Parts: sequence; C-alpha cells; structure tokens
Amino acid sequence: MTDRPSPTIPDAPRGNWVDAYAPSWAKPYAQLARLDRPIGWWLLLWPCWWSLALATGAAGEPLPNLWHLLLFLVGSVVMRGAGCTYNDIVDRDIDAKVGRTLLRPIPSGRVTVEGALGFMVLQALIGFVVLIQFNLYAILLGIASLSVVAIYPFMKRITGFPQVILGLAFSWGALMGWAATFGGLALPPVLLYLAAVSWTVGYDTIYAHQDREDDALIGLGSTARTFGDKSLGFLAFCYALSVLMALGAIITAQAGIFAYIGAFGFGAHLAWQVARFNMNDGGLCLALFKSNREAGWLLFVGLLVDAAIGSI
Repeated sequence: MTDRPSPTIPDAPRGNWVDAYAPSWAKPYAQLARLDRPIGWWLLLWPCWWSLALATGAAGEPLPNLWHLLLFLVGSVVMRGAGCTYNDIVDRDIDAKVGRTLLRPIPSGRVTVEGALGFMVLQALIGFVVLIQFNLYAILLGIASLSVVAIYPFMKRITGFPQVILGLAFSWGALMGWAATFGGLALPPVLLYLAAVSWTVGYDTIYAHQDREDDALIGLGSTARTFGDKSLGFLAFCYALSVLMALGAIITAQAGIFAYIGAFGFGAHLAWQVARFNMNDGGLCLALFKSNREAGWLLFVGLLVDAAIGSI
C-alpha cells in the first residue's frame, strides 16, 4: 500500500464513519470491504433474516434463534466485504475508466493487488468460521454459493444481464435461514429465494443507471443498458414478481396475517420506488437503491411479528 491519502469514494455517504474515524492505514481496506457503504451488507442480510423469520413461524417458535441472527449479520458483513474485494481485484482495470469507481483503493494505487488478495482471504476465513457454526446441510449449501459468486464479476463482460447472476448470489441467504432451522429445504424458501432474486435484479438495475454511459463507452453489459428507456417497465416487472414470489412463500409456509401485512408493506415500498424512478437522475437512483434497506425491514418485521403471534 502507498502513503496516498484516502479520498471519500463518490457513492459513499459524506462523513461516513470510515472517513471520520478509521486510522489512515485501515481506510483503504475498509473501503475495499465497503464498510463505508453499509447498504450492501444490509441487502445481503435481508434474505437470510427473511428466511430465518419465515422458518421460525413454520416451526411454531415465537422468536428466531438469536445466535443465528447474529451469525447471519456477521457473515453478511464479512462475505460482502470479501466479495467486493474480489470484484475490485477482477475489475481493477475497468474501475480505472469509470468516474464512480476510479478512486477505489486498487485503481487509485492505495492498495496493491497482493494486499487485496490477502485481505480477501482473511475475510473469507472469518466467513468460513461463521458458516461452520450451522448444521452440515447449511454448511454445504453455503459452500455451494461460492460458484455463483466466483463468476459474477465476469458476467458484465459477456452478457447484458449480469444483475441476474448477482441476484442468484446475493439471494442465497433466502435458502440458508430455512436450512439452518430445519436442516433441509422445502418450497417456501425456494419461492422466497426467487422473490429475493427478482428484488435484487430490480434494485441493481436502478443502481446500474448511474454507470450507464461509462459502461457503454467501455463495452460492459447491464440491464440498465439492455432495457434503456424501457427500464421502468422492466423494474415494475421485477418488483411485481418479487412480491408474488414472497406471497407464494408465505402461503406455502402457512404463515398468518402479519406476514401478509409485511409483504404488503414491502410491495408498497417497491411500488413507491417505481413511481419515483428516473433513469436520468443518478442521485435519485442511488437514493432509491439505498431505500431497499427499509423495504427489507418491512417484510422482516411482518414475518417476525407473525411468528410471535402465531406461536401463542
């Protein structure tokens, strides 16, 4: 690593805790792990917590396993960091050509590729320690996700739908929470997984509109470029499919009224995003993308309350 100062990354919140409090030597690594942009680990966490809450209700328990909640939280933070570090290593030459990413630690020269590799391995090891706290089925299921994670950074080079691969990887937790509870899978978590995949494709299409022009110049694919002016219709389709699949998961898990209320709130928030969406306003696209943290809360709280009420 060089002694260059660490700038604020363009899409990180102003005055974030990394910029304000992290030691200078740690800032580039914290930026590699996106610790200055917590929305990513929230989006990785929600399918895990949704699945765990849905399984809790199906098992007739009033509260989810608190240890599992904590494990999924820690795992989401470190594995999101490891995945982003891996992505930055693979994309270092591309990032140097895109305005939003050229100040990232590797293209800006503040972290070497070797240093990033070591940091990625460290985060992955922490993630592995978290994973082996679960049952054998969940451990093997978690390991299986790595094949999808490994190919994702390359998809933008060969397809106009890399968001679909991101969805397959980012939504894996929708299977994990149920597997951690029951030691196997069933139709409800599969439907929840499809809901999370559709949701991810939708919100990452919004996010990708920030880079649409740069991606076109360097020949990278995205759903934002693939659908262009038709992105609003595609976004509405993705979000509608997500809500329908979430309802399917709730129905097949035989959940109660509060789960439906949570799904309604989730759907209403997604409809609000569609109504606000403007593909030519990068700042708005980023704000709508980040608002999916609140969308996740709505569904989670509904499932959580339903499990608590249903156990009485």
